Parts: sequence; C-alpha cells; structure tokens
Amino acid sequence: MSDYKMSTKCVQSGYTPGNGEPRQIPIVQSTTFKYATSEDMGKLFDLEASGYFYTRLQNPTNDMVAAKICDMEGGAAAMLTSSGQAANFYAIFNIANCGDHVVASSTIYGGTYNLFHVTMRKMGIDFTFVSPDCTEEELNAAFRPNTKAVFGETIANPALTVLDIEKFAKAAHAHGVPLVVDNTFATPVNCRPFEWGCDIVTHSTTKYMDGHGAGVGGCIVDSGRFDWLAHADKFPGLCTPDDSYHGITYAEKFGQGGAFITKCTAQLMRDFGSIQSPQNAFLLNLGLESLHVRMPRHCENALAMAKFLKNHPKISFVTYPGLEGDKYYETAQKYMPNGTCGVVSFGFKGGRSAAETFMKHLKLAAIETHVADARTCTLHPASATHRQMNDQELEAAGITPDLVRFSCGIEDAADLIADVEQALAQV
Repeated sequence: MSDYKMSTKCVQSGYTPGNGEPRQIPIVQSTTFKYATSEDMGKLFDLEASGYFYTRLQNPTNDMVAAKICDMEGGAAAMLTSSGQAANFYAIFNIANCGDHVVASSTIYGGTYNLFHVTMRKMGIDFTFVSPDCTEEELNAAFRPNTKAVFGETIANPALTVLDIEKFAKAAHAHGVPLVVDNTFATPVNCRPFEWGCDIVTHSTTKYMDGHGAGVGGCIVDSGRFDWLAHADKFPGLCTPDDSYHGITYAEKFGQGGAFITKCTAQLMRDFGSIQSPQNAFLLNLGLESLHVRMPRHCENALAMAKFLKNHPKISFVTYPGLEGDKYYETAQKYMPNGTCGVVSFGFKGGRSAAETFMKHLKLAAIETHVADARTCTLHPASATHRQMNDQELEAAGITPDLVRFSCGIEDAADLIADVEQALAQV
C-alpha cells in the first residue's frame, strides 16, 4: 500500500482479505498454534521459517495491525507492545546494554523520563538529558564513546516542545548511532519522522491511534535505513552471533530492514513478554481506521482553544506549537505543516492554587491520567504524571507548578471553550 495516500493506508493497510475471508481483521485469540511435526516447529524456533507458535512472540492479529502502522510511517518492519512505555524500553534496550549511554531530550514525557533516569540506570545504562533547544555544539558534546542512541519526542508531552528532527538525526549519525523518536502526539498523519532522518519510531498507541480510551498499547517501527554492520563495534547484539538462537547474526541474516525488529521480538519479547493482546490490537485497528479524520478535528479544536486562552487576563502563558507566535511555531510548520496535535498547555497568573481551582470547576472536560482521546480530558502534571520530579527536574522538562495539560477531543469547539470559560470564572 506504499503508493497510496495516508487516508487510504489508515483504512486499508495491513490486511487484504482473500476470496471468502472476513472483511475485518480477525481476532486470533489463541495462545498457541498447532503443527504437524516437531521438525516444522523447530524451524520456527531456529528462525529458519516464518509462522506462529506462541502469542508471546507473535500473533497474526498483532502482526496485521503492526503492518498497517509500519506502512503509515513508511517503515520496513514493526511490532506491537503492551504499552508505549514497553515500546520505548524495548527500542532502547534492544541496542543499549549495561555500561552503555544514551542521549535524550530533557522534555520527554515524565513516565519515559523516570524509565530512563531511574529504572534503566539501575540496569547500568546511563542517560544524558539535553535541551531540545540546544545548539549543535551542545548536542555533540553530550555524546560519549559508549553512546548507543539518541531519543526524543516529535511533540513533547506535556511541554509541547517540537523536536528539530534533522538536527538530532545529524548529530546521531555523525556519532554512528540511530535516532529514536516517539511520534505519539503527532501521529504519522501529521508527521513522518523517517522522512527527516529518524531511524526508529515508537508510539503509545493508547493515545490518538486508539483514540477512544479502549486499549493500552505501543508500537515500534524500524525505518530499515540504519546500517548496523557499518557500526558493528557499537552494536554487538545485532552484529555478532546470538548464542540463544544457535549463533544467528541478526544484521547478516535479516538485513537492515529486518534485523532490529527480529532481535527485538526474538530476544526481548521472548524474555520480557510485554505483548499487546489480540483483542486490544483489534480495537487499535478500529481507531486507526478513523485517525486521518480525527486528527484534523483535534488540531482545529486545540487551535481555537489556544487562541481563546492567549489573551485571557487570568492566563499567564499558552503553549501550542500550532499557534502563530508560539516558540515552536516555525519548527512545527517545517515538520508538521498540516497540524500538530490536540493538546494545549497553559498556566495561571494565580499559580498552582489557581490551576487546582480551575480543574475542580470543569464540567465537560474530564480529569484523567490520559491524553489524546476523542473525549476532552485534562491533567495537572505536577500533581500527577510528573509528581515524582523535583522543581529542578520539572523545569528541565518544561513543566511549571501551574501548568495544565488540556487535551481537546473532537466535540464542538464552542462547547469546550464555554466549559473552560465558566471554570476560569471561578478562579
């Protein structure tokens, strides 16, 4: 489906039924699969044949949905995971081991920051966090001989900084490592990071891709463009024999287009088991079929909300990369000229207490630990997703105590603005 437009890919990619087969992607709700001989199954365990033997590694429903997302992003291979957190963990851990180092943008989602800064550091992987606005010199200075990847978010959650993908890709490639970009907020409808030099894309499919708060999930997509063998000394896991699979060297056997995802599936999914259920994959696919219709409405509502808040006397700042005059407006126009996302972040002149009062009086917008949904939801990050951070860490992540993240759904913009207006009247 690579020659089709994005709208067609959202609806049609990943599954083409044959004569008399179900029109909708079937849910293969089975843990295991039957084979006629042990020899047939043995070929699967040796990675000598393709097929299914246990859903912890692969499942037909999951693979069809992953293929759709892969086509939407313009990648070579993809896999679903149980969550966006699992996708980001796998994407990094697939190439960085104990004693290695990763460069990451400082404004990434709080949960991802904790994953990197706390949990993965316990595993012996060190991280250097740089401002997304850093100069090329500052970015290059963050690299070490043991650096294995660079990580950032297309649009950071909830700081809404926009990553200069070309700048980060240039630095990553100059040091012989891939750029990994979390494209959750923009989605491939609004941005395809591979077109700007990114090597690996991750998603929390829980957000816009699902779009209805129905199923948690994640996805990893490999561009197939990073030459692992050209940097074999940096990536022994891909470029030297894997003793747990009879000495297979992934980069040699599966090439640039298949090595990363095959290793991620055969090793990490085998050992950690962070699978997405076939039922959730089915629900995700339903969301994907309308993604190209929903994203413009999300962006339209968010821009209307940002314009309303911009000059409100009780609001201290409004951050929305689609709003003219925003710090990241020009960068967003470069990478996402057709729209950014449906999330607006703003602060209050009355500080944290004003933000808390505002939240209590909302009627239509729901307070949720969720974002990027068809229904409008909102959150006070300093009290929720980022509450583990101290003030210095919050500042580095672009979060202030008075910041509210407001995720505009696909309701009528006038109703959303009226709800915000009546809540502001109580501040």
